[in-house]
Amino acid sequence: MDRLEIIGGERLEGRVPIAGAKNAALPLMAAAVLTDEPLRLTNVPALADITSMAGLLQALGVEIAHDEEAGRIRLRAREIACRHAPYDLVRKMRASILVLGPLLARTGEARVALPGGCAIGPRPIDLHLDGLQALGAEIALEQGDVIARAPRGLQGARIVLPKVSVGATENLMMAATLAKGTTTIENAAREPEVVDLGEALIGMGAEIAGLGSDRITIAGRDRLNGGDHAVIADRIEAGSYAVAAAITGGDLLLEGAEPSSMDAVIAFLRAAGADV
Repeated sequence: MDRLEIIGGERLEGRVPIAGAKNAALPLMAAAVLTDEPLRLTNVPALADITSMAGLLQALGVEIAHDEEAGRIRLRAREIACRHAPYDLVRKMRASILVLGPLLARTGEARVALPGGCAIGPRPIDLHLDGLQALGAEIALEQGDVIARAPRGLQGARIVLPKVSVGATENLMMAATLAKGTTTIENAAREPEVVDLGEALIGMGAEIAGLGSDRITIAGRDRLNGGDHAVIADRIEAGSYAVAAAITGGDLLLEGAEPSSMDAVIAFLRAAGADV
């Protein structure tokens, strides 16, 4: 569809269930690589990127049972059958780079195609690679692939991100859960999706402190357990409906929305005279 026609002027009323956040679900799915036990996720949105990530994980050997209608997915990386995420799978979704850290931490080796092919592209992954090198990984670029090796395992380290990056924070946090010793990520991303991933990892047995701040500390473990986790609600979807209700003088109940992730939007809505 390349054209939308909206006929406005109607007051919006009713109840709207807010879907799970894609940007939280994707790293949570990648976290399944960290353990040989099942990871069960609920409130997973029915989106193409979720299907693409599932396909990538299956290529690595992850067993997946996905009930798209119910928003449930069960992942189990009992064994890692393949350590290579090829370009034909990775090109579909930039979030595929999130398997790099977990795969390296779990197996000591990972080969993941650059999201843009042979070119780094407009959204470079240098922060991911620099952070993994700080953890002791050997990094090489060959034929459009990132090749990462840590034959003796990853080692805890202090990582200072030169700029805030959600993806790098998530990738490094996952890798650090299986590193030897303690890792500190400075200038870490504070987004709700990062916090949601951290809480899921804690539920899997990881030791993490500082979620929601710019300094996250991870004490590495020998192994992680499986777990059960509900994906947080999509704050962008909830905020969009909230604004739509306000500008039409409507009355909407946003079911499942998390006010703690919408502080700024709620403040602006109230300042504009909306009742939240």
